[in-house]
Amino acid sequence: MAKKKSKRYLEAAKLVEKGKKYALDGAVELLGKFPATKFDQTVTLSFHLGVDPRKSDQMVRGTCPLPHGSGKQVRVLVFASGDAATAATEAGAEFVGYEDMVKKVQDGFTDFDVAVATPDAMAEVRKLGRQLGPRGLMPNPKTGTVTNDTAEAVNAVKAGRVDYKIDRGGNVAVAIGKASFEPAKLIDNANAIIESVVRAKPPGAKGRYINSISLAASMSPGVALDVAAFQS
Repeated sequence: MAKKKSKRYLEAAKLVEKGKKYALDGAVELLGKFPATKFDQTVTLSFHLGVDPRKSDQMVRGTCPLPHGSGKQVRVLVFASGDAATAATEAGAEFVGYEDMVKKVQDGFTDFDVAVATPDAMAEVRKLGRQLGPRGLMPNPKTGTVTNDTAEAVNAVKAGRVDYKIDRGGNVAVAIGKASFEPAKLIDNANAIIESVVRAKPPGAKGRYINSISLAASMSPGVALDVAAFQS
């Protein structure tokens, strides 16, 4: 049974012109006209890509610093010991440790948003695939979360760096900020993500790469973007 949409959602949907593809600035402007909610909604860009994620040469993933941050309080767990652990703590990581943190996660601890690990710690952290893998939290050198420079990694994610990865359906969803952001900041963040996803086009991808992009807030209808400008 389909979930009944709220009156506020239906009022917002009336403002979206059916079948229209909006320019990015127009979509952001429209989002600002939607009826307000009682909380600061997260604004997300969602892509549907013309790739087959089942093929290893068509995987799309990446990391992107947002010019104006994400507006989210990011909780960081760092698997490290010695000087790297000290540096992570001084940089503001909420949870730092090695064997103790590995055991804590094995026991079910999930109260964090990003996991960072030193290369040495990965010998044990790899054993947490069941806990970290499904949530996309396994540290990875490609996203800068496996590193000896733990302070830099912590600072980067807290400043608004976001990671993304295609799902089984060929979709990528990335939070680009909050509804309270000034329109210009949302546009800057959105452009940064779009450019990053375009650069992440895998060599094995053939034909149309970006099928669609939509912009939406947490409790609002999506606004379809005109993707023609991003196809090249």
